[in-house]
Amino acid sequence: MKYKLGDFVRFVDEKMEGFVTRIIDDQMIGVTGEDDFEIPVLASKVTTVHGYVGAGAKKDDVTEDQPVHSGEFKTKGVYIGVVNDPKANSVVHFYLINDTSFQLLASLTTEKTNTFKGEYTGIVAPNTATKIYSAQLADLQLWPKFIFHILYHTKQNAEPPAPLVVNEKYKAKDFSGSKKLIPVLKTQGWLIQLDEPELVIDAQKLKESFFQSPDEKAVVEKPGSEVDLHIEKLRSDHQFLNSGEILKIQLDHFHKALDAAIVHQLPEIIFIHGAGNGTLRHEIHKLLSKHQKIQTFMDARKEKFGYGATKVLLK
Repeated sequence: MKYKLGDFVRFVDEKMEGFVTRIIDDQMIGVTGEDDFEIPVLASKVTTVHGYVGAGAKKDDVTEDQPVHSGEFKTKGVYIGVVNDPKANSVVHFYLINDTSFQLLASLTTEKTNTFKGEYTGIVAPNTATKIYSAQLADLQLWPKFIFHILYHTKQNAEPPAPLVVNEKYKAKDFSGSKKLIPVLKTQGWLIQLDEPELVIDAQKLKESFFQSPDEKAVVEKPGSEVDLHIEKLRSDHQFLNSGEILKIQLDHFHKALDAAIVHQLPEIIFIHGAGNGTLRHEIHKLLSKHQKIQTFMDARKEKFGYGATKVLLK
């Protein structure tokens, strides 16, 4: 298969073009156009559009003569940055980020059902990034295991760390956190550190935690006057959750915000739940109708929210 995920292609027999968003088999690929619909097509029926460079793409070539590093010599900072393709959002690209002062000789092998495949090998210069793999985010459960081998090199007077070997089968929890600014790439994405720093246990702090006074209770933060319960506002990994998990997360957030409003004796609070199929709205109204601290509740400002928010008056 000569095409890779994220390649920009044009149909041979039709006036259409788009991005490769799925490798179906050795003969078929999925191409997504401007309408965001994926079309299965024979690989022989499309051709690569040369010259397209995606946002955030970096030149992969590395020159042998690297400039002498000035300033502090950094020994830690080897990451995998996972970013969405700027045009085909369902595709994610894996970048090996070298935020150290070493040159890295890196290799990536994937393994699935005892079948191994070399995906990348090359030199990654200090403070650079290179794309090493691409995949469909929705197929996360089908991703292979990733095996990284990394050697460190420098001409300066610095002891290189031991070779880095990481075997990782990524799961949804690895992408459950918020996106961060990726070093070197300077774009938003998920950041996974390969050279995790050694865990140092502070014995004194550990001892203090066992003898913490009961009076030192967690402070309940005051909620805002409007609480948005849309799942995309609560979790960045919502695309991996089923409807039952989504509803539980939304209701847990509702309970937490309502309890905080009661603790801070707010006169009222608005929950933005959206219209949708009405399931979340129904569950919230059912809970409010039985709550002893609730004076009444009603649809909130229909001119602003329609039927997508509930205003709660507290006793």
